Amino acid sequence: MAATPNDAAPDAPLKPLHGAPLALLTIAVAFSTFMEVLDMTIVNVAVPHIAGSLGVSPSEGTWTISSYALASAIMQPLTGWLARRFGEVKTFVGSVLLFVVFSMLCGLATSMPMLVIGRLLQGAGSGPMVALSLTLLLSNYPKEKQGIALALWAMTVVVAPIFGPILGGWLTDNFSWPWIFYINLPVGLAAAVVTWGLLRKRETKTYKAPIDMVGLALLVVGVGCLQFMLDNGNDHDWFASPMILTLGLIALVCLTFLIVWELHAKHPVVDLSLFRQRNFTVGVISLSLGMFAFFGINVVFPLWLQVTLGYTATWAGLATAPVGVLAFLIAPILGKNMHKLDLRAVVTFAFLVFAGTAYWFSTFDSSASFSTLVVPRFVMGLAIPCFFIPLNQVYLSGLPVDQIASASGLSNFCRTIGSSVSTAIMVTLWQHRGETHHATQAEYVSPGHPAATHFIDQLSHAGLSHTQSLGLIDQLLTREALTLAVNDVFWACAILFVLLIPVLWFAKPPFGSAGGAVGH
Repeated sequence: MAATPNDAAPDAPLKPLHGAPLALLTIAVAFSTFMEVLDMTIVNVAVPHIAGSLGVSPSEGTWTISSYALASAIMQPLTGWLARRFGEVKTFVGSVLLFVVFSMLCGLATSMPMLVIGRLLQGAGSGPMVALSLTLLLSNYPKEKQGIALALWAMTVVVAPIFGPILGGWLTDNFSWPWIFYINLPVGLAAAVVTWGLLRKRETKTYKAPIDMVGLALLVVGVGCLQFMLDNGNDHDWFASPMILTLGLIALVCLTFLIVWELHAKHPVVDLSLFRQRNFTVGVISLSLGMFAFFGINVVFPLWLQVTLGYTATWAGLATAPVGVLAFLIAPILGKNMHKLDLRAVVTFAFLVFAGTAYWFSTFDSSASFSTLVVPRFVMGLAIPCFFIPLNQVYLSGLPVDQIASASGLSNFCRTIGSSVSTAIMVTLWQHRGETHHATQAEYVSPGHPAATHFIDQLSHAGLSHTQSLGLIDQLLTREALTLAVNDVFWACAILFVLLIPVLWFAKPPFGSAGGAVGH
């Protein structure tokens, strides 16, 4: 059956919001976006508490992270279809309410299966939220202020993962782990009520388009297997494990068939025709690969602090947080002046700052102080708005208004997958390079090396037995090996940022957003 528009929807475009209603909408949408993205990382530091409370191992506890990411990744590319079928406002408000309901279910969970099911439903409910938050802001902001809307939206997406571990650690230490879910209730309800009150009469046209069941099935199986493979590959020695190999092959086959099917489907569930637009393709590639390198730094850095340098989760979060300071201050200024700038040059600047700070991190040793580590994190904040805000405008440039939801959903999906792949690869790279450096250094602990024998003699004079001395040396070697390994990861990320710069310049000006709106 052909898609038919709902005639009840208004045809004439509505005037943008101004004043207090616009400010209220911005706050409601920003908080709902912040809440959704926050939940991707807030659970990370609570995993040991959750595992202990529900009587499972910490590795089983990580299912609370992967189940959410899996369901959210599957739903993100479906945003366009859902918005066309039910309307952007209804879909967004429904997504927020489902997120709140399933957050409460997660908090009330009394077993790991119940919590995992709650997290799956929570992720599925929240999938369209982030993409539609951008769509609603752009469609209700005056054209001359849409750069600010883009800046505010980008900052909520960027800042939330940074503060997630800090807030999660504080709530878990001072209350209990269910509170990381309960805090979503007041925020979500307020966001849903405000958004519905302001936009219920500004609903978009709806189309009764049939759902592409084949595409949906391929998407669910393909992304599900990919996410499961990425989450568990490192624990099972990757493709040496028959299970991981099987999951990888299923994901490859399903996602390949999905691409072919969606390109020829009459009513595709994922609109891959967007990639025919040069700026969308360049923007999404740059965003996804840039996010791969950026997220890799943000995953490995706190892990190194906790595993190697003995930082607590809270202090690791505090060492990570300064990256948000400059980003928060610069974003509104950049958003207001984007129409005066060549966005390719702005993102090039961001990649150079990212590359420079990543190289800076690669020079640190295990004796680096807290203040020493905080400085490059602070400087890195300069690049964050110059990376996220212009690239969002680049991939939206030239698209018709009715494709913003699909474009935003698809780009968020690619960004999420980039983050998941980055987590798997960077952690594996860090561990493997750590083993390599440990083996290399261990070669020098032998009677043939005077420095090693002298150090062992000093330890024996201090009262340690030979076995205890070797155990201490092994701890020192592990500490230095993991530090050298994290240096390798930062160095690799720096190179990737530099290599991404030429890709940006394939984008073609002008970079006005949907309908040429933003910045004009």
